[in-house]
Amino acid sequence: MSTSEPTNRRRQDTSRTEYPDLEIVRNIVREAAQAELIDRFARIERAHKLDGSIVTEADLAMQARVRAALEARWPEYGFLGEEMPEHEQRAALKDAGHPVWCLDPLDGTSNYAAGIPYYSVSLALLDGQRVVQGVVFDPERNEIFSATLGEGAWCNDERLTSVPPGIDLSNAIACVDLKRLKPAMSGRLLRDTPFGSQRSFGSVALDWCWVAAGRFHVYLHGRQKLWDYAAGCLILAEAGGHGITLDGERVFRPALDARSAVAALDRDLFEQWCEWLGVAKDIGD
Repeated sequence: MSTSEPTNRRRQDTSRTEYPDLEIVRNIVREAAQAELIDRFARIERAHKLDGSIVTEADLAMQARVRAALEARWPEYGFLGEEMPEHEQRAALKDAGHPVWCLDPLDGTSNYAAGIPYYSVSLALLDGQRVVQGVVFDPERNEIFSATLGEGAWCNDERLTSVPPGIDLSNAIACVDLKRLKPAMSGRLLRDTPFGSQRSFGSVALDWCWVAAGRFHVYLHGRQKLWDYAAGCLILAEAGGHGITLDGERVFRPALDARSAVAALDRDLFEQWCEWLGVAKDIGD
């Protein structure tokens, strides 16, 4: 892999929209997480939202800090955060005649509150029907994954590339969230397991990035929200990976409805995985 420094250099395409300098975006996310998340890890009370999910003081403080930093530098962009009321989220997407930041201030809140060191901050820039920038920061490992559309994906200063793992599906490490799959699908996976071993760690944004980094070979999730997957799906695609929904659609859609995801970095494994799942894969890129 190349170890050259990631930059936001533009190709010679004068028609292309200029997006924020990726290094500035990375620094905003990293500095906010260091200020708001590190010291609170495993030492914070949690509450439950109406949908049963967990929210902590750290989620709210992180969202407020990142939003303030983004709006100070790019006031012309919209903002959608996980901890905003749903009507404000919908308004941010509906009124998007301009790019919109999409933030999950703390993806893996249950892990974070319990002291399990697998959580992240996920920030994506949406422009119409595309994700054009994505940043996912893992404070525990000091790893920041990032991508700009058409310019590749990075983990810190190392470029992520698709390198065939030299295994087939029967030996693959799968990241599968069984809880959010339909019972028939989860039952089949348990009865007729097609992969070598299975993991599920609890941060969707990091899951996508670990697939992009080759740490997981195949991926399956039944229900993830826009702020969970938007940055990660771009990072995987820019690393040369592949993703699709269980219904055979593109994963990204600028909407609040939950989406399923089937993914892999390696094309051959992706095809094997889709075939086993019975997913049409001809539009999965």
